Amino acid sequence: MKLKKPLNFAITALGFLVAALFAVAFLVPTVLTVADSFMTQTELTAKYGMVFPSGSGYMSQSVGLVFIPDKVSFSQYETVLLKSPDYLLKFWNSAILTLPIVAFQLVIAALASYAFTKFRGRVKEIIFFSYIILMLMPYQVTLVPNYLVAKWTGLIDTRWAIILPGVAAPFSVFLLTKFMRRISTSLFEAAKLDGAGEMTILVKICLPMCKSALYSIAILVFIDYWNMVEQPLILLSDETLHPLSIFLSRINQAEVGLAFAVATIYMIPCLFLFLHGETYLVEGITYSGAIKG
Repeated sequence: MKLKKPLNFAITALGFLVAALFAVAFLVPTVLTVADSFMTQTELTAKYGMVFPSGSGYMSQSVGLVFIPDKVSFSQYETVLLKSPDYLLKFWNSAILTLPIVAFQLVIAALASYAFTKFRGRVKEIIFFSYIILMLMPYQVTLVPNYLVAKWTGLIDTRWAIILPGVAAPFSVFLLTKFMRRISTSLFEAAKLDGAGEMTILVKICLPMCKSALYSIAILVFIDYWNMVEQPLILLSDETLHPLSIFLSRINQAEVGLAFAVATIYMIPCLFLFLHGETYLVEGITYSGAIKG
C-alpha cells in the first residue's frame, strides 16, 4: 500500500505533464498568430521573410518564433477593418454561407433523429446505416457528384451550391440520433397518455433533453464550414462570393501581416462559440459516444 500511493501519484503527475505539453503545443500557433498580428510589415519581413520567399526556393536558414513584437502596431487591423472593405466582405460571405447551414442542419437533424428514435424497424435501421456510410466518406469523394448536380440544376456560382449540400450533411443526424436514443421510452409513453402529439413530444421533451447534443452539433458544424476551402474553390468561380478562408489559403509575401490580422479576426467567432458551449460540447460528445443502439 505504501508503494502504491507514490506510484499512482507519479503516473498522475506524468499524465498531467504530457497533457500540459500537448496543450502548449496546440496553443503555440494561436498565440503566435495573435502576437504577430501586431507586428509591422517591416518586422515581419525581417523575421519571417525567408519563410515566404518571393521566388521559388528553400529556406536558407532556420526561423525563430517571435511572441513579443519589437513595436506594437495596429496598422494591419486598420487596413483590414477600415481601409480595405474586401476583407470584411469575405468575412460576411463566410457568415452568409455558414449560418444557414448550421441552422437548417439542426432542424433537419432534429426531425430525422426523432424519426429514427421513435419509429424503429428494419427499413429505418438500413436508412440509418446508410447515413453512417455517407458520414464516413470524405467530402472530396462527393465533391464531383455535388458539382455535377449543381451544374445540372443551374446552381453553380450561387451560394445555394454550397448551402444545400451542407444542409443535408449526415453527421448531425447521426450524432443527435445516438444522443436521443438514450431518452427513456417511458417518457414518450407518458406524454402520449397525456394527449401529446409527436411534434409536442419532440419540442417539449426531446429537444430540451438534447440541449448538449444540439450545442455540440452547432459548434462542430460551424467550425467545419467556417473553415471550408474546397467547396468555394470548386463551386464558386466568382471571387466576390468567396469566404475569408479562401484568402487565408493564398498567403504571399506582401500580405503576411494582413494574413495574421485576418486570421486573428477569423478565429474570434469560433473561440467565442467554443468557450460559450464548451461544457455542452464535451457532454454531448461523451454521451453520444457512450450510448449504444
